[in-house]
Amino acid sequence: MLDDNTRNAIALKKFSLISPILNGQVNNRWEYYVQISSNPIEMPHYGIRKYAPKTIESWYCDYMRGGLDALRPGYRGDKGSYRKINAELAEKILEIKKEYPKAPNTVIYDKLIEDGILKEGQLSITTLYRFLNSSSLKDTPVAEEKKELKRFAHQYINELWYGDLMYGPYISDGRKKKPTYLFAYIDDASRLVAHGEFYYTQNFEALRHSFKEAVLKRGIPSLLYTDNGKIYRSQQFEFMCANIGCTLIHSKPFVAHSRGKVERFFLTVRKRFLSKLDINNIKSLEDLNLRFWKWLDEDYHKKPHSSLDGLTPLDFFMSQITRVKLCTDPAQMEEKFLLRIKRKVNHDGTFPINNILYETDIKFAGSKVEVRYDPQWLDVPFMPVLIYHEDKKVGEAIQVNFHDNAHMKRKGRPKGPELTVDLQSSEVSVSTNILKPKQTISFKTIMEGDR
Repeated sequence: MLDDNTRNAIALKKFSLISPILNGQVNNRWEYYVQISSNPIEMPHYGIRKYAPKTIESWYCDYMRGGLDALRPGYRGDKGSYRKINAELAEKILEIKKEYPKAPNTVIYDKLIEDGILKEGQLSITTLYRFLNSSSLKDTPVAEEKKELKRFAHQYINELWYGDLMYGPYISDGRKKKPTYLFAYIDDASRLVAHGEFYYTQNFEALRHSFKEAVLKRGIPSLLYTDNGKIYRSQQFEFMCANIGCTLIHSKPFVAHSRGKVERFFLTVRKRFLSKLDINNIKSLEDLNLRFWKWLDEDYHKKPHSSLDGLTPLDFFMSQITRVKLCTDPAQMEEKFLLRIKRKVNHDGTFPINNILYETDIKFAGSKVEVRYDPQWLDVPFMPVLIYHEDKKVGEAIQVNFHDNAHMKRKGRPKGPELTVDLQSSEVSVSTNILKPKQTISFKTIMEGDR
């Protein structure tokens, strides 16, 4: 059975293949289908396969009909076991694969038949693909040819954004000084900064929040180009981008000049903003961001850029404002940026999130569910988080209130003894409220009847 991570990876792979069509980079769709299907495609879980042009076209139609969720494989009941591959056969297959690490799986399959390890029809090549893919063997990478590097610039706004982070200044936070990190997104065509903000952390939450603010302010980009940092390569961030129709691409490791425009912007920040900033007068992180946003609006965005024929980044961006794809449903956009985590519900209907205990309907006890939430919700005691199962919302959960639970009446429990107090005699009596059975056996009556 495919787990959710594998299903997401398959959907993202399909999306990456059809994204040039969605971004308007393809003039003839059918020619593009033929071109893509001419070479084998390595699909997560399934391995290297050949796909027909109509299959790739069906992926495009599925996405246009149901979005990214339509590209995810359906839930199946098989357990993914290899009944036809016992321990002895598995060992021999792995020995052949280690002996010929660069050979494709088709060659491995023929070699197994040639050596008499397998018989014709004993094992399908699809099963062999799945087994080798799950055996954590990696093919030896082949050295790639050096590619020519050329400067480029997109013609229209929001076709390509660069995303990166910069180490900011240390500012006072109470009695200590803490480092700051600037997350920024710059448009390739106009050099306009879609959004930039300083944070105390460089974790995924800062990335999620900053990118969400950029999309809400400047629209949805077709491509987002980042480095190979751990937070940028997380499947959760890749899934967020694909969910709004944005293709996430990464530069090669140690090739910083491929992101030269955003690096040049960071240099401008250091020279024209941080150099004039008196760090000792910064009162808080909010104060630093307010000063930075003021500098962006009054200086950087309104200063003529040499590569824009004398136009300012703001003027260039506004000249193509009709090309901006804004979110029309804020609630739907908010849902697409929710964090997704897996949790197993305890027997009492509770589960933890960041050391905070949440409780939901007892019917989910013992089951594994997907919890979606905004990190800011964790700071609000009565704000519920959402519970999903197989991509469908099935319930909510709220933070546990131990005081209220201590006085809450439980279902299915008998009433406890009642305590009564006579104020005049100062006597206390306990009534157990136990109902006597209607039919009882009296030994006295039995003895009298025998006389």
